[in-house]
Amino acid sequence: MTDNNVPGPGQPTPQPGRPSGPHGQPQQPYQQLPPQVPVPQPGPHQPGPPPAPAKGKGSVRQQQAGLTQPRQPTVAEQRARAAALKAQQERFAAESAAFEKRRKTRKRLLIGGGVTVGVVALVAIWYAAASPKNVTAQCTDQNNVIVDDDYCDDTYYRSHGGYSSGGFIYIGSNSYRYNYGGSGAVGQKVSGGSYTVPKGANVTTKSGTSIQRGGFGISSGSKSSGG
Repeated sequence: MTDNNVPGPGQPTPQPGRPSGPHGQPQQPYQQLPPQVPVPQPGPHQPGPPPAPAKGKGSVRQQQAGLTQPRQPTVAEQRARAAALKAQQERFAAESAAFEKRRKTRKRLLIGGGVTVGVVALVAIWYAAASPKNVTAQCTDQNNVIVDDDYCDDTYYRSHGGYSSGGFIYIGSNSYRYNYGGSGAVGQKVSGGSYTVPKGANVTTKSGTSIQRGGFGISSGSKSSGG
């Protein structure tokens, strides 16, 4: 009986506790490998998943015409818009009221100014009429030379046999009459003035004799009439 565990001639003697492999090779100790996870590969007609959009602060969402729906305003935004619209309407109403008030005030001032101007004009006209101008009369002869005022005085020419007619005073062969408003001295020809009695004026001679008093409610008269 042959022992199979006994090595033949020329074979190495097996070591105790260490099994030998085929062909006399020593058996390697068992090593456990980590499990391999199969990686899924896309098929020939299946595209890979689209990349996820980046989300975070500051990201912008693209809008497509006809597809993207506008965002509805929030309640707070609606209230803010309503408050802004109301404030704008109130400001417009206040500005309109202020403008209308200024317009009415300006109109009243213009009307009052017109009335004031009208009253002032009437007062000026009345004052001008009630305050007649003063005119100086000088006695002149038939040659328009200034003579003494006595020659035109009714007391003087009557005492010298004279008389008046048609605005002239006749004493002997000489005639005299008053010039109203002219200038010059006795012995000189009168310059300017008129031989017609000015209406509504106070007429006096250089010696102070009153010939006519003018003004409202006062009848004018003269001791002698000018031509």
